[in-house]
Amino acid sequence: MNKPTTPTPADITAAESPRRRGRPPKDGRSVSETRALLVRSGIDVLTEQGFAATGIDQVLKRVGVPKGSFYHFFASKEAYIAAVVASYGRYFDKVLARSFHDSELPALAQIEHFTNSAMRWMEQHDYRSGCLVGNLGQEVGQLPESLRQPLQAILAGWELQLQQCLEQAQQQRMIAVNEDCAVLANIFWVGWEGAVMRARLERSTQPMRRFRDWFLASLTRG
Repeated sequence: MNKPTTPTPADITAAESPRRRGRPPKDGRSVSETRALLVRSGIDVLTEQGFAATGIDQVLKRVGVPKGSFYHFFASKEAYIAAVVASYGRYFDKVLARSFHDSELPALAQIEHFTNSAMRWMEQHDYRSGCLVGNLGQEVGQLPESLRQPLQAILAGWELQLQQCLEQAQQQRMIAVNEDCAVLANIFWVGWEGAVMRARLERSTQPMRRFRDWFLASLTRG
């Protein structure tokens, strides 16, 4: 059976009210449309390059917004990155929901579906795109302190979704009822983010596949 396609950052809209400072561009787009484009472009660039290598000028050029107009949409680069992080968090929540809340699949098959989709994504993007949260987490020493809590909150939300999936697996008698699903979910995301990083480095999905297979086998072993 064909599964639903994974949403992309293009599916995201940024609904926050913009700051009206700076010079408004004369491109015919509304403020909300341009702001959403800037956020979407930021997701694309930060997912590939990370925080340190990303300049605001680069993002503005992709969207066709003059540099002097940036503060018409965001109060600062820090506020802009925060909006990008929040938007990516909402986007990835939808990605996970399509796998971890798929009633047509057994619980552990839902995890396999998510990881297979992620591996296809990496291959389709030639290993340039990883995980925005993972990328920023590796640069935490260079990030504004205000971003630390939002990044942790996003990861906690991902862990909760997987925890609920694992609890469903317990109800289906696929894993032992004495397993701590919250701990297992934390272990998965710690390992998975490392596997994504190695996949980009090696330009191969093998690290992701190996970690996934080990994780699933560890749930049913013994």
